[in-house]
Amino acid sequence: MSLRQSLRGTGVALVTPFTSSGKIDYSALESLINFIIKNGIEYVVTLGTTGETPTLSKEEKIDIVNFTYEMVDGRVPVVVGIGGNNTNELVNDLEQFPLDKAAAVLSASPYYNKPSQEGIFQHYKALAAASPKPIILYNVPGRTGRNMEASTALRLAHEVNNIAGIKEAANNMVQCMQLLKDRPENFLVVSGDDDLVMPQLACGMDGVISVAANCLPRKFSDMVRAGLAFDFKKAKELNDTMLEAYHLLFAENNPAGVKAFLAELGLIENHLRLPLVPLSQGLRQKVHDYLMK
Repeated sequence: MSLRQSLRGTGVALVTPFTSSGKIDYSALESLINFIIKNGIEYVVTLGTTGETPTLSKEEKIDIVNFTYEMVDGRVPVVVGIGGNNTNELVNDLEQFPLDKAAAVLSASPYYNKPSQEGIFQHYKALAAASPKPIILYNVPGRTGRNMEASTALRLAHEVNNIAGIKEAANNMVQCMQLLKDRPENFLVVSGDDDLVMPQLACGMDGVISVAANCLPRKFSDMVRAGLAFDFKKAKELNDTMLEAYHLLFAENNPAGVKAFLAELGLIENHLRLPLVPLSQGLRQKVHDYLMK
């Protein structure tokens, strides 16, 4: 089965729950993994940006990956996030991280350095050569400061072995359509913008790596499956009920929004690591009100 087939649908970019003392709350992480799988998501993504990876040590990251494998226990595929702006360090991580049970590696485009398109191409070419698993590109210019143009992603897709897909989060529908028009047949294209998933599915995307599906897994994954089946009447009905949630999830910061939702659901404690802080009280009340509807 190709990666495009096995990762079709809704992947969840897992949060990293913390205790009040700032340690990783593995009990809460276990509860969250069971919650989302029980409610119908198709795969799990660990160590994404939503997992506050910039604040995790290398040892913590490796422990989280191993724990995730153990808790998922083969029920759904697991994708591991390994991204950053130091290419040589990432090559070492790809050799050292436990990736034997991973379906793929999700790697965010280099941030802060603002490389040229050629620099982005060479960065991913080096990662693809080092990785024991297929690489999924991750374009998120709102965080990285540099857009990976469709032409660069397509060049990687066509010219570099082991580049198997892209999570596209540029909030640009035209760029999405360019990717979908010229991608190789088995090249996975998924959304990274929860609020745009429904129209992107209409354009031909294969699904999403979602933040919202942490806290709304059943409704969100049902919406995605409806869109993939081109039942856009049902998809729109479900999506309309989540529009307010999308706003609340990203109004101040991700994952502050989704952690507030999960805390209201009783799945985690509402703690983040600095420089991130919990959602402001006014928005937290709106999250509570939304979930009580």
